[in-house]
Amino acid sequence: MERVRVLLIGAAFSADLHADGYARIQDRAHIVAIVDKDLSRVKALAERYGFTDYAAYTDYETALNEVDCDVVDICLPNFLHRDAALAALTHGRHVISEKPLATTVEEAEEIMEAARRADRHVYYAEDWLGCPTIRKALSIIESGAIGELTFVRARECHCGSHSPFAQKLKFCGGGAMIHLGIHPVGFILALKGGSWTELTALTSRGLEGNLIHKEMEGEDWAGAMMRFADGTTALLEANYVTTGGMEDILDFYGTKGCLHLDLTFSSAIRGYSIPGFDYTVEKAEITTGWSRPAVDEKYDLGYVSEIAHFIDCAARNVPADPGLRGEDGLAAMKVVELIYRSAREGRHIRSAEQEG
Repeated sequence: MERVRVLLIGAAFSADLHADGYARIQDRAHIVAIVDKDLSRVKALAERYGFTDYAAYTDYETALNEVDCDVVDICLPNFLHRDAALAALTHGRHVISEKPLATTVEEAEEIMEAARRADRHVYYAEDWLGCPTIRKALSIIESGAIGELTFVRARECHCGSHSPFAQKLKFCGGGAMIHLGIHPVGFILALKGGSWTELTALTSRGLEGNLIHKEMEGEDWAGAMMRFADGTTALLEANYVTTGGMEDILDFYGTKGCLHLDLTFSSAIRGYSIPGFDYTVEKAEITTGWSRPAVDEKYDLGYVSEIAHFIDCAARNVPADPGLRGEDGLAAMKVVELIYRSAREGRHIRSAEQEG
């Protein structure tokens, strides 16, 4: 089978997460070009993961015109997703988009309409659905070991985004919920087939209304409660006020048992260091003292699995699994928008209002 040719747009944080996945499947995927306004970052990324025989560009329009590729992987700040996706789809390429799909529902809808016109697939990079720990938990639930699932609690939290674009609403579309809460939202929608019936939310207010980050226009704390058609309820949280490293925590409660998942602090290594480790977990402010250094963080969080899945789908020209399609990214955006509306207006929202 010929290798799938990938044009990678971006060479910073999220591109590093994806590049690790491509590096493990170089028999199936070939990075033919990398785009970044800073060519030194392109070189550093390629050297870090052993990519050779690639072209380097400072703008994706030139790359799209000059490079023959099958898939365009968009690893850019939120506000650039729409334009890059539309350009790639106009050139007849499949698209992999980092979360969130765009900064607004309207922009996400534009992307999906362009995909329909181009007859191309949009693959939505929701790494939680590739996480081996979550997959194991779902197989346990499916086996009936904890009985009928009744309640899910899920959260992603850390001390604050490293990106300067996360400070302004025009660049990111929101705060902690759209950046971090998009994972719990996308996951629970995939788990329950999108069949939610009602939601209620509360967030901090941005700027002086935030708990800690007074310079951030978006909220630094957000929580939402959701109910689904089968009666399952969920509590979803995202915040930028958690210190000590990123927390990805899921709890599943059933009629005959429960499961508790810790995706980021469940390393088999427990160590103590006076000078500090080189790295422990994402967003850890310090690495001294006692800690649990991650063993293979990108694999454990699902990035490796999602990239391999997208490449396999692109090779066969088929959509991704539920939860990993562009339309799933759009559905998550719609729920996030309603979470913000609920918090802003202080009211309960029923699912009939999704289309309102």
